[in-house]
Amino acid sequence: MPPSTSLLSPHTPDTLDTPDTLDTLDREAAALFESATWQRIVTDLTAPEPSPPAVEGWRELLSVPVDRLVADALAALPPALPVERRLPGRLGAVLPDRLHAWRRIGQTELRPSVHLGYARLVLTEWGWQNAPYKLRDARGARCVCGALLAAHRLGYGSADTMNEAAAWTMTELRSRGWQGLIGPWNRAPGRTAADAVALLDATIRRAAHAGR
Repeated sequence: MPPSTSLLSPHTPDTLDTPDTLDTLDREAAALFESATWQRIVTDLTAPEPSPPAVEGWRELLSVPVDRLVADALAALPPALPVERRLPGRLGAVLPDRLHAWRRIGQTELRPSVHLGYARLVLTEWGWQNAPYKLRDARGARCVCGALLAAHRLGYGSADTMNEAAAWTMTELRSRGWQGLIGPWNRAPGRTAADAVALLDATIRRAAHAGR
């Protein structure tokens, strides 16, 4: 199971425009990524499964109970997709995030890859920005960290899910040779909105491939 490292609780005050919030999200994501526990998780989830010994498949099936065959088949099916919920419109983008707290009521937990998908929606529907040490701008556009935090505050996954999504983002950045945090990557000279969306797309694929 992924480690539980609560970063920002659902009751965290709305401080999206403070450098402390951005730094906290980035530092906690980096700490989780660099932990031995996370490295074991990534290794275990992404390592190829060993090939089973060669057998005559139909003979092996004869000795397996039917209920086990059914259970194995159901376990191999992809998880059901969550009911899609649209993001609030442009007005919702500029409102303080604390006003969206009611949206978390009664929401089920999501996998980090699904949370990342909603963060991607935040970037594509509300916009992307890369002002230094800002999670959002006056128009409601978010940086990558701001999109992860906004998705959580809109009810798309718990704080633990957000933390793991950020750690998967760090894992993707490390695979590309980036050794810094997510925030500096987001505001690097020449960075574009397309780059940010592509990063989340690649991270979604990485986490989903690992079953997360």
